[in-house]
Amino acid sequence: MNKDGILYVVGIGPGDICNMTEEARNALDDADIIIGYKTYISLIKDIVNEKKLIKSPMKGEVERCKKALELSGDGERVAIVSSGDAGVYGMAGIVYEIAQKYNINTEIKIIPGVTAASAAAAVLGAPLMHDFAVISLSDLLTDWELIKKRIELAAKGNLVICLYNPKSKKRVEHINIAREIVMKYRSDKTPVGIVRNAKRDDQQVFVTNLNEMLEYPIDMFTVVIIGNSNTKIIDNKIVTPRGYNL
Repeated sequence: MNKDGILYVVGIGPGDICNMTEEARNALDDADIIIGYKTYISLIKDIVNEKKLIKSPMKGEVERCKKALELSGDGERVAIVSSGDAGVYGMAGIVYEIAQKYNINTEIKIIPGVTAASAAAAVLGAPLMHDFAVISLSDLLTDWELIKKRIELAAKGNLVICLYNPKSKKRVEHINIAREIVMKYRSDKTPVGIVRNAKRDDQQVFVTNLNEMLEYPIDMFTVVIIGNSNTKIIDNKIVTPRGYNL
């Protein structure tokens, strides 16, 4: 391994460059090669246009990570990018797994970023002020029965629930079922926040409730935050009290 080789696993934040951390910017500046899903590359193209860019399609995560590790193992300074935080449904874990499996000895540095949950919560107000669960409704890598169990336990435990990947063109019923599960434990007036493309130019924000949430547009670019039994709406912002005596 060339001693100068390094692989940065970079969380670029929710989309807008102003929400990228300084550490992430520095990592991208230091890298000579940047690898990522084509949509993520497009989000940062204005600040990396002089770098060598390697774009890959959706579902190419394993090949993407192998390529990044091979290049850094050969002495290149490489950044592989994820939206949000690279360690939250991102590329950090799979990078370590592949490095171990193929015995690739290179320096790996994880660069955190602003998550979709954090970005959506900031837009909505303060819905995540108390204990919460983040659950992806995508069943590509996780069995749907296990996902339903996690929703059930989070709802039963009165956690605020943040749903990632709530609905796709092929997977249209999961969000309906998730709502039905939560409604067993919460009032239909429980506040719900729906944020599509959080912190991007075409951001959409809806403040509604558990009963009416399915009337709003929800897709793979959407984060849905369902409040707990104490969550309330203040001036059209969703707030979950921490429990302070006021």
